[in-house]
Amino acid sequence: MFTGLIFTGILFTVPGVNLIVTPAAVAQGQNAEELSAEAERLFQEGIQLSEQGTAESLQQAMEKWKQALQLFRSAADRRGEAKTLGNIGILYSSLGEQEAAITYLNQALELSEAENNIPNQITSLVRLGLAHHQLKQFSQSISYYDRALTLLRNTGEKAKEAHVLAQIASAYHSLRNFPQAIAYNNQALSLYEAEQDLANAANILKVLGLIYQSLGNNEQAIDQYKKALEYWQKINSQSDVATTLRFMGDVTGNLGNYQQAIDYYNQALAIWQEMGKKPESAQVAQVLGQIYEKLGDIERSLSYQNQALSLWKELKDLAGQAQMLSEIGLTYYAKLDDSIQALSYYEQAVTLWQQLNQPVEEAKILNLMGSIYSESENYQQAQQYLTRSLQLLQGQKLPRYEADTLLKMAKVYSLLGDNNQALASVNRGMAIAESLPETEFGFKAISFSRAGNIYYLLNNYEAALKYHNQALQIWQTTKDYSNEAFEWAILAEIERDRGNLNQSLDNIENAIEIVENLRRNIINPDLRQSYFSTVQDYYELKIDLLMQLHQQQPNQGYDALALQTSENSRARVLTELLTEANLNIREGVDPNLLAEEKRLNQQLSAKEKQRQDLVSASYNQSDLDKIKAEIDGILKQLSELETKIRQNSPTYANLKYPQALSLAEIQELLDEDTLLLEYALGKERSYLFLVGKNSFQVHQIPADAQIDSAIEAYLELLKSPSQTDLNAGKKLSDMLLSPIADQLDKQRLIIVGNGKLQLLPFAALPIYNSGGATTGELPLLINHEIISLPSFTSIAVQREEWQKRPPAPKTLAVLADPVFDANDSRIDPSIKGKIASNNQQLADIIPVDNRGCSSIRRLLYSGEEANNILAQVTDGKTFSALGFDATRAQAISPNLQDYNIVHLATHGCIEDNLLLSSLAFSRYDESGNSQDSFLRLQDIFNLRLNAELVVLSACETGTGDNVTGEGIVGLTRGFMYAGARRVVVSLWAVNDAATANLMDNFYQKMLQENLSPAAALRAAQLEMWQEGNWRSPYYWAAFTIQGDW
Repeated sequence: MFTGLIFTGILFTVPGVNLIVTPAAVAQGQNAEELSAEAERLFQEGIQLSEQGTAESLQQAMEKWKQALQLFRSAADRRGEAKTLGNIGILYSSLGEQEAAITYLNQALELSEAENNIPNQITSLVRLGLAHHQLKQFSQSISYYDRALTLLRNTGEKAKEAHVLAQIASAYHSLRNFPQAIAYNNQALSLYEAEQDLANAANILKVLGLIYQSLGNNEQAIDQYKKALEYWQKINSQSDVATTLRFMGDVTGNLGNYQQAIDYYNQALAIWQEMGKKPESAQVAQVLGQIYEKLGDIERSLSYQNQALSLWKELKDLAGQAQMLSEIGLTYYAKLDDSIQALSYYEQAVTLWQQLNQPVEEAKILNLMGSIYSESENYQQAQQYLTRSLQLLQGQKLPRYEADTLLKMAKVYSLLGDNNQALASVNRGMAIAESLPETEFGFKAISFSRAGNIYYLLNNYEAALKYHNQALQIWQTTKDYSNEAFEWAILAEIERDRGNLNQSLDNIENAIEIVENLRRNIINPDLRQSYFSTVQDYYELKIDLLMQLHQQQPNQGYDALALQTSENSRARVLTELLTEANLNIREGVDPNLLAEEKRLNQQLSAKEKQRQDLVSASYNQSDLDKIKAEIDGILKQLSELETKIRQNSPTYANLKYPQALSLAEIQELLDEDTLLLEYALGKERSYLFLVGKNSFQVHQIPADAQIDSAIEAYLELLKSPSQTDLNAGKKLSDMLLSPIADQLDKQRLIIVGNGKLQLLPFAALPIYNSGGATTGELPLLINHEIISLPSFTSIAVQREEWQKRPPAPKTLAVLADPVFDANDSRIDPSIKGKIASNNQQLADIIPVDNRGCSSIRRLLYSGEEANNILAQVTDGKTFSALGFDATRAQAISPNLQDYNIVHLATHGCIEDNLLLSSLAFSRYDESGNSQDSFLRLQDIFNLRLNAELVVLSACETGTGDNVTGEGIVGLTRGFMYAGARRVVVSLWAVNDAATANLMDNFYQKMLQENLSPAAALRAAQLEMWQEGNWRSPYYWAAFTIQGDW
């Protein structure tokens, strides 16, 4: 309500002094004039006391005015009596005693009307309206406001008229008469704008935004908020600017424009942090945690959630802490599948709510704990927690939470096989949910969806469809696109189970169309990638439906559509980045943004060097943790800045990303000697697409869990130097190759896989003869060149770009054998003393979970490897940087762009924060000075190469984050973005001597025998397999080639 906008203070007035005196006014020897003067003195003392605002002073003011009232009455001073009655009424109202206020204000109104005192009549009417409003007597309130409005329109006081219109709007809002509330608010807005009262105009716009938002009209809401923001900015009201930005974030998030929502939230957060407003900062950090969770970026989500939790702890706000503990618990459960951690956080939240004596909040947490036990198939425990929750809620008049608990209990009963109890609970829950007002549209939609799920579990498909369609209708009306897509997907599953495959396909295509639109609005590639990982089930379902339809109608092309859907579901961000790679998206961008990007990159390098210097001497952990936190902060700023650069880039605005290739387009790119094996792994069943230049087949293979388990077992064996028996891979080979074994001949194989298939060296799988039985010791590479791709569409993009490039003028650049350790023998003994070195070395600089930098030691054979490779180039067009010269500065030098082959023989460091994953170069120069030695993924993306081949002769350079729907995200994609046509990488920690041997043979076959990189790698690996000392796949199978063949 707008109580703060209208008639603040004590506003009953007496225009002029025209006292009416009667003989009856004389008392105790005083005449009427003396009585009035004494009454006026008491009245003014009461005003002074009321202005102090304390409970004691307000009580004293009341006593003064009551004394004044008696004297005004004794003096027959009706105007004095009227204003005193009015002020007593106002004071009673401010003290919450509305009935007493109404009594006094009615007396004041009656006297003011008798005296024809229009200002006091208006004040009395408005104050009576406010008092009735406080008593929730909204119709009476509107009646008084209307009378005041009529008088105000005669006085021409537009500002006060606007105030009263706003109060009428508030009353209609309370009556849930939203059309009238909107109409009166718009009248008030017009007057405020005419009066140039921007503060009150902005407040009205904010209220209109909230009304539209509550009605699910998010587009109208955002229009109101944008205009309100403009007004707040004009009057420089920063707190209101931040609040409005927060609301704008809420609405744009509801509309599925997550990138814009994040931008609004971050702007709000920055303002509140600068103002030192910790509660508001905690709230917006909490919301940012929620939106990043929705986008699948769990690391950022937990970061913001923990930031909010820390702020609530600083404020000693137990309720805020409990709420955040609950949200963190939900993240651990829903996104990380860690029910133990989730329950731990929930238990902490329950304890806090019990301390605060908040049984309703405790009930909400018990409800969530019941959900965890239900999903963990501990149905008895789930039933106990939900029953406790329901008991705490009963009698609390919180119907939505009661309904929610009943619906969850219905699901548990259905899973326990107690269908009667399930139906009873769902009916009770839905009776409550359907009785809720229209403004509870979100909860009603969720309830319809839950009820639909319960009927689905009970195989009552008609009821399930009915409720899910009701939920769908609400999400469509409110334009909540994310939830709309979810409902379409559920409807697709129900129709599939009913046997209506075509209707099911239509439904899932509706879901995917929404997903594609939402994804398109996310500018930040990392967020686009993480969001896409959360909706992969939709694409998996579509592939499965198309294949089922193919079984029914084999000649309708459904299998080809399934292949195109598979392509559309993978490595999308990589394909888009490759499209961007040769465009200057920074052209035409605000120079201030580019300057800030440069500053942050310089700051990042400086902080990295500071961290390296710290750990190369004695240090304490808190100092190291502080620097790491600062680096994480810089990386976060860089990510946000790059999003702004894209938002402001004319080039990016006109960019069109490629579509997934069709079967015909894939076949056009294949040659007669090449086959594509594309795997689409699914939870229930998987598919293998075999595509040749003029052939196409699809085969069903086992579900992803079976395949993943077999991959893990075989990889464990492959990483052992003693393992030489390829028959250990028979089970896996049966799953992946047996349906097509007799069709592979000796063709080149392009492998497009998802899940753990991307970490499997297919070259080491045992092969089959034409009869289908395994041949024993022969690896797949005996007959085939093997190339890995994240998607086939990515090759089409690469080839299109490479056709525009002139070839690099020079042959080979090699960086190898860096100086990592202060105790390296190449460092002059006379200067070693000045280099403080402990045994932590660079393994402590970048903690990597033993995935590549568990120890930084010299690669003794890498220098020999480099020299052998360089010796095979006869044209002299080479560059080498070995030992001290193998520096980060050389690695980022633009000169590398002149070389057709770039060979990097060093350690690969795969970091949890992928942007810090790196290749390690020389830590010290010849004088013993330390230097920034890591070529980070962020740096690699900024390289400009023109290389037909980049070789990463280092450990685990082909690994990284395995992102669902995107594939392995790591160093490889950085080099492909930077301009490498193909990249040779390793899948595990490789043996130094074996690598040198392999690389020597590899380059000999490329440079001396003119084999293609894929053919040369196969030949070099085959030679090692045939040699007794190197026969184990551990020595040769780790290296794979990714990119064009």
